[in-house]
Amino acid sequence: MADRKMYLQIAELFARRDEITIETTLSGGQAGRKKILSGEERMLPPEEHVYRETLYGRSRAVICGGGHVSLALVRFLKMLDFHVTVIDQRAEFANRERFPDADEILCMDFPEGLDMRNFGEHAYYIIVTRGHKDDYNCLSAVLKLKSDYVGMIGSRGKVAMSFEKLRQDGFPEEEIRKIHAPIGLSIGAQTPAEIGVSICAEIIREKNKYPRKTLEEEVLRGIRDENAVTMVTVVEKSGSSPRGEGTRMVVCRDGSIYGTIGGGPIEFAAVREAQSFSDAGGFSIREYDLSNSKAATLGMVCGGKVKVLFEKL
Repeated sequence: MADRKMYLQIAELFARRDEITIETTLSGGQAGRKKILSGEERMLPPEEHVYRETLYGRSRAVICGGGHVSLALVRFLKMLDFHVTVIDQRAEFANRERFPDADEILCMDFPEGLDMRNFGEHAYYIIVTRGHKDDYNCLSAVLKLKSDYVGMIGSRGKVAMSFEKLRQDGFPEEEIRKIHAPIGLSIGAQTPAEIGVSICAEIIREKNKYPRKTLEEEVLRGIRDENAVTMVTVVEKSGSSPRGEGTRMVVCRDGSIYGTIGGGPIEFAAVREAQSFSDAGGFSIREYDLSNSKAATLGMVCGGKVKVLFEKL
């Protein structure tokens, strides 16, 4: 049976780790048992009838600069479920009144702010400072860190100057080529909001090149809700079907949900079952067949199959 405390423990671990690997036993006398794997255990192949998944914490965005573009970026990145940090050395630009939605605001020099926090190996660094000197200070600090994305705003001339100085200071060409500059997708953006959209679109493109399973903030809120009764997880999919493996939702007694496994008739059927789910051991797997011959009861003709894990919380 899914232990609510286990999921909360996983959520707490994300404060110290970028990723966590867990195993769920799917059959036998220990069906439903969950285990958080150590680094050594992760290197071993999973046993038969075990569902192993690596979960990643919320993506972290670090915005260097507190100007107008940053105002738009914070709003958009929060909508995309990022943990957002803003760094600026100017108190009038780095404060809670200006950025009420930011998770963290650091009023200090950029290198100091980038050095004092561990943003993890998969952070997204967005450099939108007020000047060339600050841009370079951020770039030279960020390139010493592991990251999933580094982007810098500026004209092509300004970017070329920064890149040349990086070369002179000994940064490898391979690292310099990873920088997204000028930042954002080329959509003719003019206003701060449009520039923010172009940057977020580029980040989404890069992030989804290598999709990662996450324990979404909405699902975590559901786990903390005392009215939540069942965790629903997609553990296998084939063909054309809704959201992918690892997708979760939490179902409450009244049928309200946190998260989604794709909406539509499949989710509707899963929610109805989850409300009254009471299988022995509080653990079961259901298979929804979306093939043309069997999909009529779900109102779908898209094809494919989905295996869904039900765990009583």
